[in-house]
Amino acid sequence: MKTTLKENFKNTALGKEADSILRSCVHCGFCNATCPTYQLLGDELDGPRGRIYLIKQALEDNEVTKKTQLHLDRCLYCLACETTCPSGVRYSHLLEIGKKWVEQRVDRSWHDKLKRYSLRAILPNIPSISSSQPRHSRTMLILDGCVQPLLKPNINTAATKVFDQLGISLHKIKGCCGAINQHMTATETAAEQMRRNIDNWLPLIEQMNAEAIMITASGCGTMLKEYGYYLRDDPDYAEKAQKITNMTRDISEIIAECDLSSYSNIGKQRNITFHAPCSLQHAQKITGVVEKVLESIGFKLNPVEDAHLCCGSAGTYSILQKTISKSLLDNKIKALENAKPELIATANIGCLKHLAGGSSVPVVHWIELLTEHE
Repeated sequence: MKTTLKENFKNTALGKEADSILRSCVHCGFCNATCPTYQLLGDELDGPRGRIYLIKQALEDNEVTKKTQLHLDRCLYCLACETTCPSGVRYSHLLEIGKKWVEQRVDRSWHDKLKRYSLRAILPNIPSISSSQPRHSRTMLILDGCVQPLLKPNINTAATKVFDQLGISLHKIKGCCGAINQHMTATETAAEQMRRNIDNWLPLIEQMNAEAIMITASGCGTMLKEYGYYLRDDPDYAEKAQKITNMTRDISEIIAECDLSSYSNIGKQRNITFHAPCSLQHAQKITGVVEKVLESIGFKLNPVEDAHLCCGSAGTYSILQKTISKSLLDNKIKALENAKPELIATANIGCLKHLAGGSSVPVVHWIELLTEHE
């Protein structure tokens, strides 16, 4: 794609990155085929290709309006487009650059400002407790996060129990990953959160000789795996941030490497459905891993139509874009419940709570299913 970005922006680090991403797009439109909002609304500007054009026009110093902002706000950050794109366009990075540019030029209503500020002020600051002492030779850190300990603390409790049985001690660490602020264009606040987490976690990694930072909420895992990218130009934190990124692993990646023979057939061929969060399958590119684990221990998993499509949770999206979110939820519930499962399992707290609000069957984090083993 040919670009003529504004010169004083094009020569900055962000400008060079945006220009490179834009030029990598061949506007083929494959991305629209897997974009949930384009599929739902049928508007070119509510698909990745259209949003890329909007961002290109904005960065070329054309007028940006509330309509521009609306189409960018409607993006779920699900990254199904990145999975589909044959050219490897880093749409998510371009979107963040574009949203920040537009946010600085288009004023929001006081009501919208208040809602967004409240979400950023409250959600990342829900307290959690760091606890537990290692009793095995192998130790890992497990992120409690901000929202999950309040909404469903038994997820990390279940993980700790399972790993104790597998001979691995988990030490809980606290701190918001920074995703909420990052995705709502409060990038400076997000960077401060990342630096604070790094300062708190690195000494523990050294002290406990921790092998990894384990994440049970795939949305948080996606963010931690981007620390190296977000702080790459920070001379004091670039190397430290990359260490956090390198050590971060989704719980499924670790469980899949463990000997689960003692969990054989705990599923007893129970009929369940697994919902793969976008942050797991599209952002982290972890596909089929949880499913294989659950099948290996005796659960019968149902196929899911359009499994690549977002459930509509997407962090704060279900609060800020309620109508679209509800439509996506209805479609997802229909697909997940089609085979009449006993329960639905997932891998992210946001998806879990969102799905539970529309499902007629229980929704759990998949690691909880392993605690049925005694």
